[in-house]
Amino acid sequence: MERKIRVLVAKPGLDGHDRGAKVMAAALQDAGMEVIYTGLHQTPEMIAATALQEDVDVVALSILSGAHMTLFPRVKALLDAQGQAEVLVSGGGIIPAEDMEALQETGIGRLFGPGTSTSEAVEYIRTWFEENGREAAGQTG
Repeated sequence: MERKIRVLVAKPGLDGHDRGAKVMAAALQDAGMEVIYTGLHQTPEMIAATALQEDVDVVALSILSGAHMTLFPRVKALLDAQGQAEVLVSGGGIIPAEDMEALQETGIGRLFGPGTSTSEAVEYIRTWFEENGREAAGQTG
């Protein structure tokens, strides 16, 4: 039996709008993934600590506040520092295309904007896990 993909869905910063994060969390869970939702107002340090404690494969951040150029890299740096460089950091929100490109160049995974179908994000995570997750988790096949 194959283990489930473990995804941490987090809302960093002061943004109080979590409808999109909750919709994505439900879609990922409906797709058979194990989802941990941290709730609102999480610091990057809290997110990285939860990712380590929960042994996740993916950290999906939802950022609508405009702080994406600070928060995505900070979470990634904290994960890397605690030996979790293999964890995919992805997510979405109100992020201009040029910022998405700049973040991806720093090692952040694909980012999704408003109107993206949940199935597109689910498929991205599944594909990433097929290509990377099993090896990172020490699994084969």
